[in-house]
Amino acid sequence: MPGGRLSQQERQEIARGLADGLAYAEIARRLERPTSTVTREVMRNGGPNDYRAEAAHRATERRAHRRGQSAPRSQEAPPLPHGRDPEAVRAYEETFTEVMVQSGLPKMMSRVMASLLTTDSGSLTAAELTQRLQVSPATVSKSIAFLESQTLVRRERDERRRERYVIDDDLWYQSMLASSKALIQQVEVSRQGVAVLGPGTPAATRLENIARFLDYVAESLTRAAAQARDILSTGPAAEPATESGETPLPRAHSTSLAEES
Repeated sequence: MPGGRLSQQERQEIARGLADGLAYAEIARRLERPTSTVTREVMRNGGPNDYRAEAAHRATERRAHRRGQSAPRSQEAPPLPHGRDPEAVRAYEETFTEVMVQSGLPKMMSRVMASLLTTDSGSLTAAELTQRLQVSPATVSKSIAFLESQTLVRRERDERRRERYVIDDDLWYQSMLASSKALIQQVEVSRQGVAVLGPGTPAATRLENIARFLDYVAESLTRAAAQARDILSTGPAAEPATESGETPLPRAHSTSLAEES
C-alpha cells in the first residue's frame, strides 16, 4: 500500500517486525513502503526499543490536528526551489530532528538546526525561523543562544542590516574538533586518577588503559577530520566512485594520507 499515511494496522506490523528483530528494510518490504518511511516512523515515535503502535498512531493524529489548526488554509506556502516536494522536505526535517535529539541536542534546537541545514543559503533570519517553525520569537532567540554557545551557529548582518543565523559548511569539522578536545580532557582526568590511586593497582591500571584508548581515539579523530575537511566544501559535481563503490577523498587529502604513511 505505497503512498499516504501509515494505517494503524501497518504500525502494528512495524511493531511486530521490531519485536522480531527485523531490519527496517525488511519491514518496509513487507509493507510495500519505502525504507525511509519506516525509519522515520520509528525514529519519530520512541526509536526501535520503545516504539508502540497505538501510541505512535495517536501521536500522528495529534500532530496532524495541530498542523491543521496552525496553518490557515487560505495562506499557501510558497513553492520550494529546485522543484522540491514540501511534504518530503518537512518529513526529512522531522527525521533529522529526531536523530539530533537522540544524540543529546534539545528538540527545539534540533528543529532550528534542521531548518538551517535544509536551506540552500545555510542561513535564516529570526522572522523566517519564527514563520517556518510556527514558534514565538522568544523561542527562536533562546534556541539560537544555546546553539551559539555550542559553536553550532553564528550571527551575521546581511545587506539589509538584518541579523541572520548561519551554519557554516565546516560545522561538522568544528564539531569533530570539539569532540576531540572533550576526549583529551577525559584523558587528563583519567591520568590524574592513576596518580591518586597508585600506579600498578587494579583501579589505576583500568584508568591508564582508558586514558591510552581515548588518547588514541582523540588523535585519530583530529587527524581524520583534518584530512577530510575539504569534503565539506566540495561542489555538487561528485567524483567517480572507486571499484569498491566508495567515493575517494579529495586529491589533496589522498596525497597527505600517502605522505603520512
